[in-house]
Amino acid sequence: DVETVVAWRMAIERTAGPTALVFSRQNLPHQARTEAQREDIARGGYVLRDSASPEAIVIATGSEVSLAVAAFDLLAAEGINVRVVSMPSTDVFDAQDAAWREAVLPASQRNRIAVEAAHPDYWRRYVGLDGAVVGLSTFGESGPGGEVMKHFGFTAEAVADAVRKMVKQA
Repeated sequence: DVETVVAWRMAIERTAGPTALVFSRQNLPHQARTEAQREDIARGGYVLRDSASPEAIVIATGSEVSLAVAAFDLLAAEGINVRVVSMPSTDVFDAQDAAWREAVLPASQRNRIAVEAAHPDYWRRYVGLDGAVVGLSTFGESGPGGEVMKHFGFTAEAVADAVRKMVKQA
């Protein structure tokens, strides 16, 4: 996957601090990207899927991106407009100029949902007080990845439900 390769390259070339490479054992679907999106990966966060006048923004990284895109597809079929932001590196995204950060995560859009299996509380800084995080705050189950995620309700439908609830409340 292009995003993974770019993230590895960014991590390997980093000289200003420590770096970690985190890999998934899951069989993740490939995400189609335009040439501009492939270039935007190096900016740490970018718009992966978009709709006219998005009613909510779904932010995801790594293996969670496929859930966000699947939720996007479910919601689009219902006429709910959503933006999916892929954020492979929050540090790199935060270092971008204010205009880029605003273009990706406009302050005017407070309906924000982050999708995170590992550390949901971290994403509060991007979703704000009005936002939500679909995530896992427990561990200790074992089994095939898809079955464990479904057991915990960590699915595209759960992400879509969070968006529906947020849009309905607005």
